[in-house]
Formats: sequence, C-alpha cells, structure tokens
Amino acid sequence: MSVELAETGEGATPSNADLAYQLIRERLVMLDIRPSEPINDEGLARQLGFGRTPVREALKRLERDRLVIAYPRRGTFATTVDITDLAHIQEIRRQLEPVVAARAASSATLQTRMKLSELADEIAKLDPSDDPRTLLRLDVRVHTAIYKASGNPYLEDVLVCQDAHATRIWCLFLDRLSNVAEHVTEHVALLRAIIDGDADLASKLASEHVAGFEQAVRAVL
Repeated sequence: MSVELAETGEGATPSNADLAYQLIRERLVMLDIRPSEPINDEGLARQLGFGRTPVREALKRLERDRLVIAYPRRGTFATTVDITDLAHIQEIRRQLEPVVAARAASSATLQTRMKLSELADEIAKLDPSDDPRTLLRLDVRVHTAIYKASGNPYLEDVLVCQDAHATRIWCLFLDRLSNVAEHVTEHVALLRAIIDGDADLASKLASEHVAGFEQAVRAVL
C-alpha cells in the first residue's frame, strides 16, 4: 500500500487515524474508490486492519477535504468528479503554484534541496512506457515535496487539497491522455530551479506546468 499522497509532519509518528486517512485518501484520489461509490466504514476497517474509530475519524477529515460526503440516514459516499470544478481548482492553482515554487526556491533547507535533487534524478530516469497511474503517483510526490519545501504549512494544506482534486480529474481521463510522462518530466526543470534557488524561474515553470495540465484535460473533453 502506498501512503505517499499525504504525509504527517516530519518526525511525527502517525496515529492509526492518520494512516487510515492516508490510505483511504489515496484510494479516493486515484479513483480506486470510484466517484459516488458508497463507503462502508466497517468494510474499510477490515481491509486496512484498523478499528472502526480510526476509519470514522479519517472519513471526517476526508469530508473536510471534499473527497467524501455524508448524508443523514443514507451513509457516506465518494464525491463526484465534476469537470466543471476544473475552473475553480485552476483559479487557485494558477495563483498559488507559482508562489509556492518561488518560496521553496528561496527558503528550502539544504537537506530539503538534496531530497528534491534525488527526486529530480528519479524523474529524469523514468520510463515513458510506465503505467500512467505510476507516473501520476510520481507527479503527486513532486507536488507534495514542493509544497512542503515552501515551509508554509497553510499554503501547503491548500495546495495539497487542490492537487488531490486535480489528480482525480487526471484519473478520470487517464485512458485518453497520451502525454502523462511528458507532463511529469516537466518537473525536472522545475525542481532544478528550486534547488538552484532561482525563484523567478521556479515561479515561471510552475505557472506553465499548471497551464499545461488544464490544456491537456480540456483537449480531451
């Protein structure tokens, strides 16, 4: 099981509720739990090896993230993926992705820059024929790492949430998108700009990357 789509604070030991949140969140983001699918907390608890209480706590957090919705007397369901939400998501990302990239370039620690360098090397070696879902998980890892590198946890929270919804849209059209590998490899230049401390270039590349995502999705609608 992968838990790379969400992380607890560095050095923190995640609780069962944290782990349940991470695992269920990934299933929702990658559409392993399909949009509008009912969510059975007891069944999830058995699958994940947790009690029902951590799963219920996780589902409450996921409801705040707009990834699940609870209806009285009906139960809890995965939220729909509505393409009309793309404009709302992109309005936020167009403004904040360049900001977070520039901030990461200006303020990331040496240790963080070393981790970003390792990630850039990994992306540079990726196989374009890899499973698109594997590539998409790598895309999420990059975004998550950049948000964290900014050192602003409030900015990080906003963008982690919006990137999750953008990724759900990617997944919805994944079988029709042919440039996933190209989209992911764009991150090499962005990461190098952050590592080099070039805030202006990092901002520019982040802006272009976000625009490219929207263009790719709209092209297959």
